[in-house]
Amino acid sequence: MTGDGGSVEDGLTNMKISRIISASLGCALCVFVSGLPAARLTSRGAPRAPQTPSTARVTIEVTGGDKDAPVENASVYLKYVEERKIGKDKKIELNVKTNREGMAHVPDAPLGRVLIQIVAEGWKTYGRWYDITDAKQPIKIHLDKPPKWY
Repeated sequence: MTGDGGSVEDGLTNMKISRIISASLGCALCVFVSGLPAARLTSRGAPRAPQTPSTARVTIEVTGGDKDAPVENASVYLKYVEERKIGKDKKIELNVKTNREGMAHVPDAPLGRVLIQIVAEGWKTYGRWYDITDAKQPIKIHLDKPPKWY
């Protein structure tokens, strides 16, 4: 027993409760502060320059033959590796089809090294690595007729 008429256990319980309350308030304050929109200012108060996008809208134009006719309904595959700092790299594949004009639009293609493969009925399969550097970079691909089998 203590001199003020309370027991030692009451003092320990009050200390535990005050620690729990202060820890809860600290966590709530961190959540509140992290939810506030961050000001995009430099040390002098000027706004920062916008960052370059990590994805691009790529337009692929597929033609074939001697007359450069557009290849309709060709499957266009974009394959790339998303590098990770922890764990294995993630391999991602995008698949789109060409329209009547032989154009395929890939809205969220990553910037960097990409494997583009074209598969179309009646045409030789195409595949090549490209470096996509521009956000709206058009890529022109010409397909050949397959060799004749006897």
